[in-house]
Amino acid sequence: MARILVTEELADTGLEMLRQAGHQVDVAIGLSPEELLEAVPGAQALIIRSATKVTAEVLTAGKDLVVVGRAGIGVDNVDVPAATQRGVMVVNAPMSITLSTAEHTMAMLLSMARNIPQAHSALVAGRWEKSKWGGVELHGKTLGVLGLGRIGTLVAQRAHAFGMRLVAWDPWVAPERARQLGIELMDIEALFAEADFVTVHLLKTADSTGLIGKELLAKAKPGARIVNVARGGIIDENALAEALRSGRLGGAALDVFDSEPNTTSPLFELPNVVVTPHLGASTQDAQDKAGLTIAEQVLLALGGDLVPFALNVSAGEVAEPVRPYLGVADMLGRVFASLHGGLPPVVEITYQGGLADHDTRILTLSALRGLFSAGGTSEEPVSYVNAPRMAEERGIEVRETTSSASPDYLNLVTLSGGGHSVSGTVSGHRSEPRIVMVDDHTVDLAPADYMLVVRNDDRPGMIGVVGTVLGEAGLSIANMAVGRSPSGGAALMVLATDRAVPSDVLGRLSGSEGIVAVHQVSL
Repeated sequence: MARILVTEELADTGLEMLRQAGHQVDVAIGLSPEELLEAVPGAQALIIRSATKVTAEVLTAGKDLVVVGRAGIGVDNVDVPAATQRGVMVVNAPMSITLSTAEHTMAMLLSMARNIPQAHSALVAGRWEKSKWGGVELHGKTLGVLGLGRIGTLVAQRAHAFGMRLVAWDPWVAPERARQLGIELMDIEALFAEADFVTVHLLKTADSTGLIGKELLAKAKPGARIVNVARGGIIDENALAEALRSGRLGGAALDVFDSEPNTTSPLFELPNVVVTPHLGASTQDAQDKAGLTIAEQVLLALGGDLVPFALNVSAGEVAEPVRPYLGVADMLGRVFASLHGGLPPVVEITYQGGLADHDTRILTLSALRGLFSAGGTSEEPVSYVNAPRMAEERGIEVRETTSSASPDYLNLVTLSGGGHSVSGTVSGHRSEPRIVMVDDHTVDLAPADYMLVVRNDDRPGMIGVVGTVLGEAGLSIANMAVGRSPSGGAALMVLATDRAVPSDVLGRLSGSEGIVAVHQVSL
């Protein structure tokens, strides 16, 4: 059971999922920074939204943290580099709020184009101002989309249905992809010069903070209108207010602000501004999806499993044929570390067969996690996040090789280095892991929690020697595989035992005639 600290509103469905999994869920909403530092120690998971600031100081205080979950998209309120340094996974729920945010963007766009909030306020105040609040049509106008991620693409598709011409700035989108969407890519200055409306769909980063400032707004098409339902701080609000007052811009619609909550912005005094208090994801549908998604991600992280929406794990897209080998790679790392009795200076990871056609980075991370998780090799919790850093800090060179050739198996994963090697695969319709080679000896054994790898002289009676020592100690052999050396003269046994073999029994076994070496493996 883990302790999960939730510091902001989360859908009941998500909270219930966490509790049903057997975890202790502590909901503490509205904590001050000082109170958060007091509350986070002892928590293995921290779930937040946009208000909680997860600083390096918070991460240091939360020394047991495994994962920080953001029930939404942006994580600019999380010190991701500090989390990565400490091996804390940072996950979000990117798909949960996309539709609600895209719809809110369209609502803001239409409200701004037709001055709906202003007309509403005048009418309920007793003023019939029909001539004052005339607007413009969207049809035939140019919409400039900054960022063609999930939300930007959804907005573009909806704007297309209104008959708008679409242009976009996104240096990370291929021209072919933009053409498929019916969007013309251009640089950001050209976009501002041509667009009648600009909508912002960027993450807040060091590069995007203040991106839309006085200089860029001066290049905007006269009378252009701008919408931001992304993140506050991307637009320089003072420069925006100046452009609106001067008439350079015809209007603005903002759902997010540099500082939140915000009730005193000079933008609020301008008649051509539409504002909402960060409502982009504030639908019941989005909150339910965000709560469930982040609960799922946190549970996966706590279970040591692959987390699809981990932001600080460089694993690429994980293809379905690769997934069954995650456990195999982790297991091989643990066995390899046990065989070596430490960490070799070079670890070579080889992927053979169909795996060579896929991105195997996640398998390498899994192997490293297993390598550093083996007993006594690491003083800190190991995750997909910090395993590469741990290898670098220890001066371990990790080499990856792939080959489509695999004579005996459809797929084979091998770890080698320092005079030892171990290979594994999966078999059967349930893709069960198998150890198929240890130190160049062919074996076939399902991995078990407790195993012994025994190297012995290749002569009769050696199985009996091992069985006698273990039997006299009251240990049962649950499974066993024997492999002969290709060159002859030596043999190897891999045995699964019902429990860990005590050190004195290992000593007796190692001292038996004909036994060359004994390694205990605990998974």
